[in-house]
Formats: sequence, structure tokens, C-alpha cells
Amino acid sequence: MNEAQLHQESKYFQKLQVYLREFVYGGIDGAVTTFAVVAGGFGADLNTGVIIILGFANLLADGFSMSVGAYLSAKSDKENYKKHESIEYWEVENLPDAERKEIKAIYKAKGFEGDLLEKVVDQITANKDLWVAEMMKDELNLMEETKSPFKIGAATFGSFLLVGFIPLLVYLWTFFNPSDINIFAWTSILTGLAFVVIGALKSIVNQTSALKSIAETVGLGLLAAIVAYYVGDILENFFIK
Repeated sequence: MNEAQLHQESKYFQKLQVYLREFVYGGIDGAVTTFAVVAGGFGADLNTGVIIILGFANLLADGFSMSVGAYLSAKSDKENYKKHESIEYWEVENLPDAERKEIKAIYKAKGFEGDLLEKVVDQITANKDLWVAEMMKDELNLMEETKSPFKIGAATFGSFLLVGFIPLLVYLWTFFNPSDINIFAWTSILTGLAFVVIGALKSIVNQTSALKSIAETVGLGLLAAIVAYYVGDILENFFIK
């Protein structure tokens, strides 16, 4: 592989990393919610076909709902930033003295004083775009979201479907290829492995211990499955038997 190809792959990997957070949390939700549906169906002693139907209905509906929520949230953040940015541009143009005092107060609080403070304020207020950017960051604590809301929603939906499909994989396979294997046990093993992988990716996103992140993710999935199993088992006695 030549240097140009390596550079191209590196750029592609960097683009993927931008949306890694959405992929990780979409995947966690997909695996947890679908595995919970499967565990609940198993606890209620539902047949394989019913579990598959419930699982896919949950996978598609919840995945769509979550991706729409992620898209609207990101879009709202962008719109909120642009709205306040427009206000800051207006204030810089129409109330420059007041805005200059605010910049001076901000940098004085950071420890600047005397001639150095005046030079910093002069430098910032000489560039309108820089001036507004500083006000957005230091006064309003707002940072512009550079990621596409559509791509955020797409990454969330894709990971929800991809990872959330794993708890249904064995059920779907045995439905078309009947066998005597313990379906739920194998589903639990595969889903557990998915939690390990997604937990390791979560540690990259959050810059935390991989072991701790994996333990938290696996524990969350296990807890959701236990709750769903016993709810299914209890409700079966009321509504089915």
C-alpha cells in the first residue's frame, strides 16, 4: 500500500471517528432495547415467530424514533447557535463599546491586566468574526456544532439497526433452519460479545478505561434483560395462562 492510499484511508477513518459517538450510543440503545424485547418474550414463553415480529417492530420503530430525535436535537442546536450568533453580530455592530467592555471583563477574569489586557482586547475587537466567536464561546458558552444533523441521525439509525439486529440473529436463523440449540443462550452470548465491542468503542469516545466501559455496558444490557425477562414471566401468568 503506497503513501497516497494510506493517507486516503487515514482521512476516511478520521471522518468515521467524527460520528463514532452517535454510532456507539445508537448501538448501545439498539442492543439493549432489542435484547430486552427478546428476553421479555422468552420470559413470557412466546414462540420464536412472535419474538421475531416483536423484535423487528421494536428495532425499526425505536431506531427510527431515536434517529429522528438525534437529528432534531442536532438541528435545534445549530439553529440556536445561529440565532445567538446573529444577536452577537448585531450587538457588535450597534453596541461596540458595551461589547468591548464585556470582552475586557472576560479576559481580565482570565488573569490578563494592564497593557497586555488592552492589546488582547484591541486584537480581538479588530476582527468582527473573531470578536463574535469569542463572545459566543466565553460569554454564552456556546460552541458551533460542525457535524451534519442528517448524518448524526443516519449514524444513529444505522448503528441501532446493525447492533440491535444481533439479539434477533439466532432466532431468525433457527426459524428458517430448525435445530435443538438453546436459542436464548446463544442469543445472550452473541449479544454479550456485541456489548463488549460497543463498550470498548465507548471507552474511545469518552476517553475512559476500556474495562470499566465494557463492564458498564454489559451490566446495563444484563440488567435490562433481567427486568424484561421477569416482567414477561409475570405478565404471562396474568394474560396468557
